[in-house]
Amino acid sequence: MAPPLIDAQALTKAYAMGGQTVHALRGVSLQIDAGEFVAIMGASGSGKSTLMHILGCLDLPDGGSYHLAGEAVHALVPDALAAIRNRRIGFVFQQFNLLARTSALENVELPLIYAGVKPAERQARARAALARVGLAERAAHTPAELSGGQQQRVAIARALVTQPALILADEPTGALDSQTSEDTMALLAQLNAQGITVVLVTHEHDVAAWARRCIVLRDGAIVQDQAQPGHAQQAATSAALPQGRA
Repeated sequence: MAPPLIDAQALTKAYAMGGQTVHALRGVSLQIDAGEFVAIMGASGSGKSTLMHILGCLDLPDGGSYHLAGEAVHALVPDALAAIRNRRIGFVFQQFNLLARTSALENVELPLIYAGVKPAERQARARAALARVGLAERAAHTPAELSGGQQQRVAIARALVTQPALILADEPTGALDSQTSEDTMALLAQLNAQGITVVLVTHEHDVAAWARRCIVLRDGAIVQDQAQPGHAQQAATSAALPQGRA
């Protein structure tokens, strides 16, 4: 049997703030198998962002262990963590984090530049990723020439271009209207149905409902971890989003 894609055991993390110690994570343990679609919820200060940063190899725990695809990453040096992020993880953020004066195609190419991929292959893979999210015809457009939903789809294409096993989405619909949020979640569900593991952080129950499993944090600890019907199966069988939508 293959090991879990994510295997975190007894994670702890504390920060010094204003002369006090804030315990962001208090012995968090979880496992996520390849192909799952998981939502992580919690109020502000619950520890969900800290957990996301550790799962995304953006930060290290103070204690406990974290294995990603069987590889121990909890004690890696920064350069090794960066290599893991580039190779295994695609990130989607609330504010898109696109370069303003750069085309959609060039934005999607960025992770491949960091990975040392040659220009011709880079462009081909970036165009394929844009086509996958329905934006093949918008490759030359800058973010200012795209709607919010289209910008988020460029960000998703950028997350996909390295062919990661895992997409981590941090409040991916936070800057979108309700219809565009629905389209974005349908796209993430379709990608999950194609085999990509998706883990998203959200405070919105209607967004979390798309996931097949919901983990709730409170005061740095998991207080709920349960399966839920979600909309993923429905989204997986729906048609691809039209290119002009959102």
